[in-house]
Amino acid sequence: MEFAQIVSGFFVGAIVGLTGVGGGSLMTPLLVLLFGVAPATAVGTDLLYAAITKSGGTWVHARRGSVDWRIVGLLAAGSLPAAALTLALVTRYVPGGLGGSAKFITAALGVALLLTAAALLLRRRLLLWSQSHSVDALPPRRRAQLTVLTGAVLGALVALSSVGAGALGVTALFFMYPKLSAVRVVGSDLAHAVPLTLVAGLGHWWFGAVDWSLLGTLLIGSLPGIYLGARLAQRVPERLLRPALAGMLVLVGGKLIAA
Repeated sequence: MEFAQIVSGFFVGAIVGLTGVGGGSLMTPLLVLLFGVAPATAVGTDLLYAAITKSGGTWVHARRGSVDWRIVGLLAAGSLPAAALTLALVTRYVPGGLGGSAKFITAALGVALLLTAAALLLRRRLLLWSQSHSVDALPPRRRAQLTVLTGAVLGALVALSSVGAGALGVTALFFMYPKLSAVRVVGSDLAHAVPLTLVAGLGHWWFGAVDWSLLGTLLIGSLPGIYLGARLAQRVPERLLRPALAGMLVLVGGKLIAA
């Protein structure tokens, strides 16, 4: 079982290195469907897994100056309270807390996967639409409010499913900041994902929904996988990778919703 988990970590890490997304989208469903991990524990473990693995990428982007810290702050102003509030409400009002909300979390995960797949497939069209409709002409205050609101939606979604900080976050930033360079969009989204997944992951740990042994096993496989995927990224066409990943997310998301 541990060897299979290491291989799974390597596989997911390679996909993340190749495409920049797919961590929560792939890891959490694998833990639930393949290894039979309880949904709440799978989400909590994957959140801390994401916080650790994305810290390195954030450090690289920050050193290169490709992080817009104002945008990161606005997103975090919405996402961190939303993530904490979502976990508090679930543990307070759902019978059995996180452990008793398995069906709800599984359904939320399925919906998040479908949204992520749509974001992967429609990102370019959304970017073109935002440019043609003068989204960049929004008043600064209005855009800041939309950014905080986007963070709140991402925070609630990530706290429940561990999915959304990557593809959905990047797509939203492309839409709201069409003149921002792609590398700064990716760097800012990655920097925001670290505190969001850390806060949500620690929340799951506080309520007993993290498997530390599983987390260590996944990291053993994923770290070299991310390195290899990043090295291969320049050789594999993105136009082939993203539709394949989106198709896989649709299949897994549909299965989780139907479960």
